[in-house]
Amino acid sequence: MTGVDRSSSAFREALELYQRTPLLELARLADEKRWEQHPENVVTYIIDRNINYTNVCVADCGFCAFYRRPKHDEGYVLSFEEIGRKIDECIEIGGVQILIQGGHNPYIPFGWYLELLRYIKTHHPIHVHGFSPSEIVFFSERFGLDVAQVIRELHSAGLDSIPGGGGEILVDAVRRRVSRKKAMTDDWLAVQAEAHRQGMRSSVTMMYGLGETPEDRIEHLFRIREVQAETGGFTAFICWPLQPEGTPTMSHMPKADSLSYLRLLAVGRIVLDNVPNHQASWVTMGHKIGQVALRFGANDYGSLMMEENVVSAAGTTYRTTLAEIERLITDAGFEARRRQQDYTLIDAPAFVA
Repeated sequence: MTGVDRSSSAFREALELYQRTPLLELARLADEKRWEQHPENVVTYIIDRNINYTNVCVADCGFCAFYRRPKHDEGYVLSFEEIGRKIDECIEIGGVQILIQGGHNPYIPFGWYLELLRYIKTHHPIHVHGFSPSEIVFFSERFGLDVAQVIRELHSAGLDSIPGGGGEILVDAVRRRVSRKKAMTDDWLAVQAEAHRQGMRSSVTMMYGLGETPEDRIEHLFRIREVQAETGGFTAFICWPLQPEGTPTMSHMPKADSLSYLRLLAVGRIVLDNVPNHQASWVTMGHKIGQVALRFGANDYGSLMMEENVVSAAGTTYRTTLAEIERLITDAGFEARRRQQDYTLIDAPAFVA
């Protein structure tokens, strides 16, 4: 992978677009890109459940209010049976996927993850979107396996796709400051590229508001664009701001406002015109901004998210229902359609409360 030349004309143009373009003009440009790729008047969403199999973690990220250190009284590892129960509850309301992620728990053997995947596929079959690139790098280092082998074994056991968790800002100077024990930029992106080479798809994210510069944010987008140009494996881009309340060392950071979120979402759609789907982050921004985001480049409303633990641990607790999510999309002027992880549409009737 190559680095980003911040002096290039393309980089400077993107930075100028982000910093200087009037908000509504930026929205128009992003909306045009969205309609070029999605001429249908449809906004998608998915029914899934975010299952955090453990909160025990040794990464010590300064922005995370969810994790607990080993031997902490509140640390946990879910049993297979509890995970299975959560999956069944998801399926009962039409869920088609689980998002399963956890902390960097040094006490769980690699075989546990493989057995968990086999258990899910045997007893509670569902699409498993799981184990962020940061977790996979942790597995590689902890168990002495190369990344390709980790991915191959997880995929063979039942892992279907990889989420973009742990992306934060893909600039090493930022990562060393806020999450120095986790995968650095090249390693994080290498997991994504390897998964794509093995036939898997993945999402890609940005969590901003960590004290990074506008240039850092644009570099993050360019690094994603570079990998996508090589592999074509990213299905979607999702950005959201840090939720500083309750975090270990970043509670003093200012909370990003709605306008800064919309600007970043819009420039993300313009720069990442090779990533087909861009998601509105109502979970962190609320539903009003979630609806506005659909005119700033987003074509997807994300997940019903019947369970969410990480963001809510920092104090953000937006929730929704099937009826509300479809009403919100309809009120914004679009047809609401359910989807799979790969954005294949599901022929499901509109939800009736």
